[in-house]
Amino acid sequence: MPTVKRGKYRAFPVIGSNRHVETVFAALYRHRPKMRFRRECLRMIDGGTVALDWPVMGEDRDAAKWREKLPSDAPVLLFLPGLTGGSHDSYVKYLVSRVRNIGWHTVVFNSRGCSDSPVTSPKFYSASFTEDLRQVVRFVAYRFPESRIYAVGWSLGANILVRYLGQEGENCILSGAVSLCNPFDLVVADEDFRKGFNNIYDKSLATSLRTIFRKHAALFEEIGGEYNIPLAANAKTVRQFDEGLTRVSFGYRSVDEYYADASSSKSIEHVKVPLFCIQAANDPIAPNRAIPRAAIKENRNCLLVVTPKGGHLGWVAGQNAPFRNPWTDTVVVEYLEAVESLYRDRKSIQREQVSRKEDDHVEIACAT
Repeated sequence: MPTVKRGKYRAFPVIGSNRHVETVFAALYRHRPKMRFRRECLRMIDGGTVALDWPVMGEDRDAAKWREKLPSDAPVLLFLPGLTGGSHDSYVKYLVSRVRNIGWHTVVFNSRGCSDSPVTSPKFYSASFTEDLRQVVRFVAYRFPESRIYAVGWSLGANILVRYLGQEGENCILSGAVSLCNPFDLVVADEDFRKGFNNIYDKSLATSLRTIFRKHAALFEEIGGEYNIPLAANAKTVRQFDEGLTRVSFGYRSVDEYYADASSSKSIEHVKVPLFCIQAANDPIAPNRAIPRAAIKENRNCLLVVTPKGGHLGWVAGQNAPFRNPWTDTVVVEYLEAVESLYRDRKSIQREQVSRKEDDHVEIACAT
């Protein structure tokens, strides 16, 4: 990983001098690559629906035809965008394009209601809910039986991904994962979210959540119980939305209990596959003080890189700054290629050992 080994991160002048400027600039002014997707909707066991977007590259309109052009054992990278995010986001599209260029399959996992994914049950998704991801990973593994499956998540998607890795432990289907801008401790993140300029992000995300909810409000009519539908429908903050809807949907007595249980920092010690965590020290939404440094250091499967600047989903640095892909794209690809190379080398050695054993057996049989 030459980019990490160099140990230098040079933020783009002016834009990178302030964490809020960098965060807002990346969200509003970063160019969005032109990219088409073929959508595949999956019905979950509880009646909910998620959408998988497969990129259609070149002149092929059919994603299945493009998949056939790659080797049958080409690795697969599954993408988990942040809260209310999806395949439409620039940071997702740039990495999809980059990973496709190295000969990997790619697929974006749009959670319930996100990126126009259909909502077919009175239940969205949450920071604590990993069952949809579990079913999606199994589906992708079924679709690509000869390939190793990897995943990359941003922000809330990273939190869900790390929780899943911890829950699966030794039985994890994924061969490796990357976590970016992970809030890790949602109690700490919630505290910081309500301070100063962060209120702008809070209101913006609440607006996105309200928009998704209102499209599917009919599913929640006369639902009863502890739900506070008016509060969710008119939420001014993410916390209000979680109080009115999320924490009730997933069986929590309070929002604070939900945030404490959903925090992925407690999952790090149980991760048994290679995990690369990339954070920015000045991230306004994923606080530096929430990073579980000790747990990551103690787990030999985990690697942590913290850049001095970068904001949230920003990282406006590198050759293509300020309008194109974030600095992290190069680092993520280097890591994934390194891990995949290790797996391939190990497989090659195992084949050689098996071959030698077979040759030894033949020699002994002849001698006898």
